[in-house]
Parts: sequence; structure tokens; C-alpha cells
Amino acid sequence: MTFLKRLRQLLLLPQAIYDKLDQLQQAIGRLELAHQQMQASNDIRHNEFKVYSQNGEDGIIQFLLRHIRVERDIFVEFGVADYQESNTRFLLQQCNWSGLIMDGSAENIERIKSSPLYWRYNVKAEQTFITAENINELLRRHGIAGDIGILSIDIDGNDYWVWKAMEDVRPAIVITEYNSLFGAQQKVTIPYDKDFVREQAHYSTLYYGASIAALEHLARSRNYALVGSNQAGNNLFFVRDDLLGTLRRYTPEKAYVQAQFRESRAKSGQLTFLGWEERLAEIAEMPLFEIESQRVFKVKELCKPS
Repeated sequence: MTFLKRLRQLLLLPQAIYDKLDQLQQAIGRLELAHQQMQASNDIRHNEFKVYSQNGEDGIIQFLLRHIRVERDIFVEFGVADYQESNTRFLLQQCNWSGLIMDGSAENIERIKSSPLYWRYNVKAEQTFITAENINELLRRHGIAGDIGILSIDIDGNDYWVWKAMEDVRPAIVITEYNSLFGAQQKVTIPYDKDFVREQAHYSTLYYGASIAALEHLARSRNYALVGSNQAGNNLFFVRDDLLGTLRRYTPEKAYVQAQFRESRAKSGQLTFLGWEERLAEIAEMPLFEIESQRVFKVKELCKPS
């Protein structure tokens, strides 16, 4: 939940005042962007800033867009919740992009469609539970094919499998969530389950997604280069090989960031604030799929040699 949304709920702000605060937030974003453009660093983490993104993804995206050529200012983002925090909202509102956003919650999508944002900007919102089986049909139904600007995947589970299944789109930039608990070297993901729900798979919510090495391996097979991760250690950024230019290609080991956020939960649902080793122990018996060998083993075996 963004600061403005929390403030509005606490103070019961009228929509007009909320809109003004939203405009102020955009103005701050423009100032951040102007400051960023004067920086010389080519490390994407040095170019982070946050307007609508969860962490510093807004700044990273702007940095990448200054370095590559995008033919069509179109985005696709799924796993957007109510779109208050997202990787593409700044592009929609500040850069006049258009796009498709999807989420599994009917309540979230209804909230988006009932907001002024939905008529002020060219964005389509659809409620759907995304799987490897339905992703291509969903995109075709909305006319999304060929070259687009950005694909952002954050579905807290089958991220690797859904990207692998996609056929008809060629994003310039792909943003995917990764699970840093799985380390920097082994190419692992959760086994595919079309009905996977993070909170149901394991009460701790620590068991989801894929490792950085697995996603980088998939990216290379699709002609994409890993250009870095964010400082929070939860999102990766890939650029299509033919657009890479002077951007640096990273290995998983170089791009890896061990996430410091402590989102683990007890069976009651309360946060437990577990440390790194405690988090791994919590999901030690959960299965992982190794991409190259195609074997299934348990999380507790991650540090053992193959």
C-alpha cells in the first residue's frame, strides 16, 4: 500500500485532495527523473527511485529506456494487486504509455476500473488467474503480440513457467520477481502447479518462484541478457540481446542480492521476522525442480553438491 493510499484511509481525504496529492507525488517523480538523468553510473541500482513501484523499479525502468530503443510504448504487467504499487503505473501516467494489467482478484480489478485512472489513461484491466496454459490466449485476446516495451511478471509462484510458455510477444525489457532464498548458483524453481497459490503452498509465504540462475538461464535461451537486479533483492531486469547496446550483461552471481526483507509468517498469519538461515529451515522439506537435470529435490539440499 502506498503512502498516499494509507494517508487517505487514515484522514478520510476527499477524492479531490487525494488527486492533488497524487499530482504532487508525480511531480516528485519528475524531479527524481531529472536528477537521475544527470547521473553517470551505469549500474542500474544507482539509478533507483520510487514513485509507484514497490521499491526503486521506477528509476531502473527509466534508466533502461534511456539506453535502448523501444518501438511500441506498450506494457503488460500481471500480479498488480489494486495497481497502487506497480512497475508500470509511472509509465502510464507520466510517459503516456498504454498497456494491459491483470490480477487474480476480482475486487482488485473492480477497484482499478472504478478509479479515475481507468478513464484518464489507456489501460485495460482483466481479472484472471494466470497459468502457463492460458497466458498466450489472454494476450492474443487483447491484441498483444510482437514487439512491446515492457513485460513485468510478479505472480508469486509460477513466474518461470509462465514466461517460458509465452510465445507471441517480444518485450524490449522483461522484469521478473526472483526468490533470493534459493541462492545465486543453482537453476531451480518450484515445480509447476497451475493451481499454485503462495499462501496455500506453505504458511510461511517463503516458498515461491525461481532462483536468479534459473531465470537467467531461461532468459539466455530466449535471447535476453540479465542487466541487473534491484537493491531490495526481489526483481530482475532483462533486455533483449539485439537492444543491449552499451548495457552490461551480468552473471547471476554478479547480479544476485540477498533480500533483507523479513516477510515470513507463522501458521496464525502473524509475521515472524525470521533470519536468513531460519527462513531456509522453515521451508526445508519443500520440493524444488532443477532446470537442467530435471530432478526434484528438497530445499534443504540446496547447499549440497549435485
